[in-house]
Amino acid sequence: MFGPELKKGSVELLVLSMLKDEPRHGYQIGKLIELRSSGRLQFNPATLYPVLYRMEERDWIAGTWVEKPGERRRCFYRLTRKGEKVLIEQRERWKEFSAAIDEAIGFSHA
Repeated sequence: MFGPELKKGSVELLVLSMLKDEPRHGYQIGKLIELRSSGRLQFNPATLYPVLYRMEERDWIAGTWVEKPGERRRCFYRLTRKGEKVLIEQRERWKEFSAAIDEAIGFSHA
């Protein structure tokens, strides 16, 4: 399991990536991150929801409340145009950052 210091700088990138293909509610986002990381990344809702609210304030994502019969009301988030641009930029920065770290520590993908 990775510590909070590594996750802190990547949470927004992870959330944006989870919303790339379809709208999801917060619980789904957290569970999908956990699933795609083989359980190595886990987010407590108390950590994830403030990030979602902050991203919504920045207009990177937009939330829509949905009620389904027999289920509780949930807010589904989707990427905005601005969020799509931010995702592209953050993915590029992440590639550059991780390549620089790999180089600095002598790790090779060869």
